[in-house]
Amino acid sequence: MIRTMRVYNEKPATGHKVLVDRVWPRGKKKEDIDMDTWMKEVAPSTDLRKWFGHDPSKWNEFKKRYFRELATHKPEIEQLLDIAHKGDLVLLYSAKDEEHNNAVALKEYLEKKVRF
Repeated sequence: MIRTMRVYNEKPATGHKVLVDRVWPRGKKKEDIDMDTWMKEVAPSTDLRKWFGHDPSKWNEFKKRYFRELATHKPEIEQLLDIAHKGDLVLLYSAKDEEHNNAVALKEYLEKKVRF
């Protein structure tokens, strides 16, 4: 199973927790975040992140562009899929918008690669 969770959420998550943001979450120390791995390589490029700006009207185009970027990160995608096959994968993110963020898009991308 693949889930997403905001790093500012106080509820502890079970499973392998991977931070998928390129930039470290504001106001958080490393010891404040319950995570197993930080995979900034699978985060959107800086240019794409700035272009998107968390504007919901750009969501569909953002996903198309982001999915093209993800296609160039096959080893990291394979690693995430391997983690998900072995147990729960939790994609951690810091965005305020819980519906339009890179973790949600990454979850969709991964789920298209394999059916659980």
